[in-house]
Amino acid sequence: MKKMLALMMTLTLLLGAAGAAAEQTELVVFAAASMTETLNEIKALYKEVAPEVELVFNFDSSGTLKTQIEEGAACDVFISAAPKQMNQLDAGANPDGLDFVLQGTRVDLLENKVALAVPEGNPAGIESYDDLAARLVTGDVLLAMGNSDVPVGQYTQKILDYYHLNEDDLAAAGVVTYGSNVKEVTSQVAEAAVDCGVIYATDAFSAGLTVVDTATADMCGRVIYPAAVLNITRNEAAARAFLDYLTGPEASAVFEAVGFSPLSK
Repeated sequence: MKKMLALMMTLTLLLGAAGAAAEQTELVVFAAASMTETLNEIKALYKEVAPEVELVFNFDSSGTLKTQIEEGAACDVFISAAPKQMNQLDAGANPDGLDFVLQGTRVDLLENKVALAVPEGNPAGIESYDDLAARLVTGDVLLAMGNSDVPVGQYTQKILDYYHLNEDDLAAAGVVTYGSNVKEVTSQVAEAAVDCGVIYATDAFSAGLTVVDTATADMCGRVIYPAAVLNITRNEAAARAFLDYLTGPEASAVFEAVGFSPLSK
């Protein structure tokens, strides 16, 4: 009888543990690389709010993330560094495009700034975007920028257009290098492999880089980060709850600390 009772207690404990494990929800969040530090900090905070949710992040350029979603990658929440990639997935914004956004969940989450950052000590003595534009023409400066499929690269292209500079000519002259996402551009600047780089203000803050100028809306538009639950999610309630948390005061404080401007508080 004692053995039978012991066996029953063991089975009860095992079933209880299995039930607890089954209640855990894995939430996959695809987010722009420029959100790496902030979302990892928010992950620890969110564990206290929703201990049953395990956040799994995939950080990369918004263009790469959009392609992965299009090709069938599992994703519950998508946060892009520009509206373009979200619009391509949002039938509500682009009826002739793809249909991955769960309608009614999309929000403009954050705003960032496009910063001109320099290595420690600013060896090339770059003072501003105006100064950079003039020196790109004379060929005595090396600029790092994002690829054309990366939002930070697209913002940089707009800045070059603003100054009537031809990117192909600059590349042919050897005064431009590229990165596949904003973190690669940031690394080139931090390692002083280039004289300067166009990155986000938040990445400059996280990397401890000096910002000598920030672009105005006239130069490249506003840098808006949209977020949405995707209609391919298998965890809609948990995905909605996490997105709601990102618009709340606790997450907003984390974003503000590194230079983001929350838009949905």
